[in-house]
Parts: sequence; C-alpha cells; structure tokens
Amino acid sequence: MNTVIIKYNAGNIQSVLFALERIGVSATVTDDAELIGKADKVIFPGVGEASTAMRYLQERKLDNLIVSLKQPVLGICLGMQLMCRYSEENDTACLGIFNDIQVKHFLPGNAALKVPQIGWNTISSLSSPLFTRISENAYCYFVHGYYAQLSEYTIAKADYGLTYSAGLKKDNFFGVQFHPEKSAKAGEQILVNFLNL
Repeated sequence: MNTVIIKYNAGNIQSVLFALERIGVSATVTDDAELIGKADKVIFPGVGEASTAMRYLQERKLDNLIVSLKQPVLGICLGMQLMCRYSEENDTACLGIFNDIQVKHFLPGNAALKVPQIGWNTISSLSSPLFTRISENAYCYFVHGYYAQLSEYTIAKADYGLTYSAGLKKDNFFGVQFHPEKSAKAGEQILVNFLNL
C-alpha cells in the first residue's frame, strides 16, 4: 500500500511518520502533486497557523489537488481545520471540503479552561469505521485553540466548555481534531483503521 503524507509548512509531520512506522507502515512525505494523486491513502497533518498554511498550499497548487482527491484522505488537527470552509484564525478562506463548517476561536466561557486546549480529552458519539474498536469516551491527545463546529459531517464529538467536532467525514475525506500519532493505543488503532478503509 502506497501511503503519502502531504508536506507543507506545518509541523508534526515527523511524529506522524514515526507513528506509522510503529504500526509497520512506511510513508512518503512529499508535496509532489503526481505522487499525492497516485497514493492509496493520503494523510494531511499539521500544527501551525491557518493563513500561512493555506498560502503554502495555494502557491504549490496543492489546494486544488487536495479537493480533487478520490482516495481516502485523513486531515489531522490543522489539516482537518483547513478542510473546512473558513477559519477565524487570521480570517482565512480554507479548502471548503466540509463546506458549511466554520472553524472558530475557543471562547469556553470558563476561566478554568485554558486556551489553547492542551492535553488528554475524551471523544464520544463515534459513528464511523474510522473508530472501529475505539471505545466511547476513549482518551485522545489534543492541542488546539480553534475548533470545528458541529455539523452533519460530525463523526465524533469532544467537550471543552462547549461541544465541538472531534472528527469529521464527507465522502472519502476524514478529519480528526486530536493527534492520533500522540494518542497511545487508541490513536494507533485509528491510524490502522484509516489505512484499512
């Protein structure tokens, strides 16, 4: 199986690569449109800032390519947020795959809740083969100051002062707000599930 990780100026690619190696999968990190287009599975990870990341994708015409992909695609953290229509982070128009979802800045309304959210949180309302063998309220690792709204595409939820989308799916596109590569056994299983789709 040919698995590709999209290379763009957003951190965390190395830890995704190592997580895949731990489950016996070698992946290619590339921004080459042809290699991405031919891959069996595409992972679109990211830690960073939305407008800078979108600019990088647009400069390399990767924005149009990602939207046109027909194989399973998994967006992680910023990668998932960029698959939405719009992000409040620096007023950024995104890829629009999840076309009615806005990514909003966390305002949890509770002084005890720090922004960004950093650490372990549970995921619930799991409704996708992506979460096969994942128990309801499993713990996953989150690092984010922005969140995707709930919508018809929501396949997992999390709570942090408000309820938001921890997972999204539309056609062949999947997204998770948490970091499966840092989420121990649950995260490993989610990566296995994605590769088995």
